[in-house]
Amino acid sequence: MQEIPQRIAEPLIKWFIEHKRELPWRQDKDPYHVWISEIMLQQTRIEAALSSYRRFTEELPDIESLAKIDDDSLMKLWEGLGYYSRARNLKKAAQMIMRDFGGRFPSTYREIITLPGIGEYTAGAIASICFDEPVPAVDGNVLRVVARVNADDSNVLLPQTKKRVTAMLRAIMPRQSGAFNEGLMELGETVCLPNGAPKCGECPIQRSCKAYRDGMTEKLPVRIKQLKRTRVEKTVFLIRTADGRLALEKRPEKGLLAGLYQLPYIDGYYSTEELCGILTEWGLCVSNLYHHKDAKHVFTHIDWLMKSYSVAVEQPTDRFIWVTGDELQSIYPLPTAYRKLL
Repeated sequence: MQEIPQRIAEPLIKWFIEHKRELPWRQDKDPYHVWISEIMLQQTRIEAALSSYRRFTEELPDIESLAKIDDDSLMKLWEGLGYYSRARNLKKAAQMIMRDFGGRFPSTYREIITLPGIGEYTAGAIASICFDEPVPAVDGNVLRVVARVNADDSNVLLPQTKKRVTAMLRAIMPRQSGAFNEGLMELGETVCLPNGAPKCGECPIQRSCKAYRDGMTEKLPVRIKQLKRTRVEKTVFLIRTADGRLALEKRPEKGLLAGLYQLPYIDGYYSTEELCGILTEWGLCVSNLYHHKDAKHVFTHIDWLMKSYSVAVEQPTDRFIWVTGDELQSIYPLPTAYRKLL
């Protein structure tokens, strides 16, 4: 992989200052705000994260309040963003900051990367944007920009490719490191778009882009996924009492969606008669059961293929937590996978 031309820095920074989007976490350089936004934006587009960011920071305006919040309330605030381990790591990191850094967010890359849930990209983003430390922040947008600038056909999904790009960017990091890093991210988010659709006429570094020169923008970057996906069939129950309360149960504290609440389910698909037998074994007196809807939910490595059934029961049992509609909205964090069925 070639060296990234240093001449891209000045026009990129100038373009970013003039064209950057007004986003709530850009109103100041508070590391708490940048940190929360960066964690939320992992696997989530900006448009989808905006309302969640505002809700989260209004409820938890600082590190201390994040460190003290109870887990269920935290999960409720994080509802809809998925990847709930990110929220748990936020709380762990906040508690570490309170304990080991006197409640002040650490100011160097070397310290920031020791916090739970923070990797090289997030540490680089916070250190450069908030503390002007000249370190790169390489995400998917940056990898795409660099691949096109250099007309490089390396697989950007490989760790060694990211490592090489990080080293190259470190070598040309300008004094305005935060604006440079944000400029690369913003360029990839708004101009150097994926799937062969870049807006090259709006690009401030078009003259330095070899992919544009050689007509290769639609072919780059190269992304070769090496993950094997697992398909899991599930039967999910929407069990309600006569007064409208819904049955929930809490997931184990470890594993996928750990510690969240869920609709009762069983693995696999069954006949109506078999389902009635299972519900009876659970101690439920079923007065009505019918097929409700089907849905699919995609995780990183797993696809859930869900058939859901609406179940009316005469009395609640101790096997489940029975919640009202208001409680479901305000108290119990329910993953998006299950909310699709409600």
